Amino acid sequence: MSGLDQNQHLYPSCRDKTTVCSDSSDTHDLAKQPLQGLKLASHAVLEEAQKKGRLKCSKCGGSRMFFCYTCCTLVGVSLQEIPVIKLPVKIDIIKHPNETDGKSTAIHAKILAPGDVTIYTYPCIPEFEKDKVVLVFPGPGAVSVQDMMQCLRDRSNSRTRDSSDEPCIKRLRSEGVQGATHTAENPDEAKGSESKVHPLQRVVFIDSTWNQTNKISTDERLQDLLQVELKMRKTCFWRRQKGKPDTYLATIEAIYYFLKDFHEHCLTPGYDGEYDNLLFFYSYLHTVINKAKTSAGKC
Repeated sequence: MSGLDQNQHLYPSCRDKTTVCSDSSDTHDLAKQPLQGLKLASHAVLEEAQKKGRLKCSKCGGSRMFFCYTCCTLVGVSLQEIPVIKLPVKIDIIKHPNETDGKSTAIHAKILAPGDVTIYTYPCIPEFEKDKVVLVFPGPGAVSVQDMMQCLRDRSNSRTRDSSDEPCIKRLRSEGVQGATHTAENPDEAKGSESKVHPLQRVVFIDSTWNQTNKISTDERLQDLLQVELKMRKTCFWRRQKGKPDTYLATIEAIYYFLKDFHEHCLTPGYDGEYDNLLFFYSYLHTVINKAKTSAGKC
């Protein structure tokens, strides 16, 4: 799930040899299939920023292009010039401590959906309501997005039946619910919000190279979460990890495809590009990098 190396991303002489295409058909497929038909904000602002070159981050002083992956701030681009997206659920990203910030596409999600995305560095993991949270990660027990909601309801119903045999103290109406992600003064508003995403409230993603994911995915704090797998999606990431299947997605790809599938199968009306701008930076860099590699004869 590793992401972009900002020190390489605009240069045709990048060091990552795993992205070199083996034949012309691979190049054609890479260019033709991914990221087509997206409803994106104009990339003109990124084109202008690219012409200015790398600039210093106002906070840390690091040399950056478009954004600072250390400070989660824009560089050479203003907030008013990029899309800001509202997501239907909260996103928690657990980042491996050895994952280089400049190689992570998770920062794209944080910048483009700042109100709904939180990045934690392992071993820091927040507490979760197990029946309202899923972990997007492949595995033998993982379910599809289509089956996810029913599985969550079944889990919730099972726990309710188990707890109904024991006496409980009725909660006062004025008491808050621990772990709630939405509070509404208007009961109708609260009901509407719950019906839209219930029982799902949060989605967890692991941000690391695939060889480093085991330590996080097997952490006992994540073991009770329902695992969801995006089985039919393929990566178009320019830094494919050698020996890994093309269904292993970059972090921003996994977030985007999960939300798109979630919207199509669990929300109404049908999907109409609501989250396409999560790929605002990713799609632009994909085009620039592959054009540079083609010009340099790398593909």
